[in-house]
Amino acid sequence: MTGGGLELRWTSSDDPLAALALADLRDRYVHLYGERANTEMARYPAAEFSSPDGGFLLALEDGAAVAAGAFRRRDRVTAEAKRMWTRADRRRRGLARRVLTELEQAARQRGYTAMYLTTGSSQQDAAGLYVAAGYTPHFPRALLVSAPVSFRELPFTKRL
Repeated sequence: MTGGGLELRWTSSDDPLAALALADLRDRYVHLYGERANTEMARYPAAEFSSPDGGFLLALEDGAAVAAGAFRRRDRVTAEAKRMWTRADRRRRGLARRVLTELEQAARQRGYTAMYLTTGSSQQDAAGLYVAAGYTPHFPRALLVSAPVSFRELPFTKRL
């Protein structure tokens, strides 16, 4: 799918372009949360983000990855969004929202009725995106406006 110079490509997390995106995401997580980020990034094998239960989406501009996201089966009716990433020089342009919308549509088409996701307490921009996209936070709202003192996983859900 293309539009406005942006190509959306369903692929696998083993795709070389996806590998570049995931390496950048890992570096960002390590910067924000320390070495524990490596454990999170290694937690799920590529197959978790493959059809029929999941998918991995790249957003490309001129053949280069600028945003990505994936989803996997959490349970029979719930998909879990993971690996949301936007290249640093392309942030604040709506790319993450576009990827998230595509992930939700694909999950809905596969029969999921809810989407679950988490973000870290140092990612206030991501938390704001999820609230704006209609996700319900399952933690005290004060955590969205206070500076984090330590890592905390912030869970969200949305009915599809």
